[in-house]
Amino acid sequence: MIVVATADFEVYHGVVTALRDRSVEFTTVEPGEQLPDRTSLVIVGPGESVETPPDVPIVTGDPETPRRAVEEALARLRGGHGRTVVGIDPGEKPGIAVLTGEVVVAAFQVPAAEAAGVVARELEDAVDPLVRIGDGARLVGARVIDDIDAPIELVDETGTTPYLGTGARGMGDVLAAVNIARMEGEPIDSRDVEPTAGEIQRIKDRSREASETNRAIDEELARRVAVGDLSIEEALAEHRDAE
Repeated sequence: MIVVATADFEVYHGVVTALRDRSVEFTTVEPGEQLPDRTSLVIVGPGESVETPPDVPIVTGDPETPRRAVEEALARLRGGHGRTVVGIDPGEKPGIAVLTGEVVVAAFQVPAAEAAGVVARELEDAVDPLVRIGDGARLVGARVIDDIDAPIELVDETGTTPYLGTGARGMGDVLAAVNIARMEGEPIDSRDVEPTAGEIQRIKDRSREASETNRAIDEELARRVAVGDLSIEEALAEHRDAE
């Protein structure tokens, strides 16, 4: 059982809330009180200490990020010691999974433009972090890779999306991200992708749908959108100014 033993209100409130959200068994004691016999791990606040048996670890929570203390605690209890690895299943709304050792400690699905920010936040205090990203959705994936400041591996994502049974609709990208995080890939710093004719045509079609005058951008502007230099809206603005 996890014991929360802190006089820091922010740590206490954040940790207890996170434990309840995860349906984890825990109890609380005042600092200095005797720990229950079933104590398996203790969470304290900054600068605090407790006397514990040699086999009971102590995790220190940060008032700004109390959820991280819960993630570390669960990873330790489940034998999840190891580096933090983020898996990304790229797409317009990438699935993102954060693993500590073999334990999934967080999962997200956000617009592609927000993916790098989520990764940066989750890896902020990580030691020896690693990002693994699938090789599908090439254009979006390349843009995400360019925005990430951490070691990256490109993973063959063939077969990473599992079969989804009843009630699991919408979880495929996140589950694929978990599988990607657990697969070794090729270390890369960036990914140069030349848009195909089909990809450029799809961007032109999207620009026509977004245009108030039902006019598509030209091929050069579509190519710049494809490689991430422009958004559809910026390309449409340039197209209008050039007329």
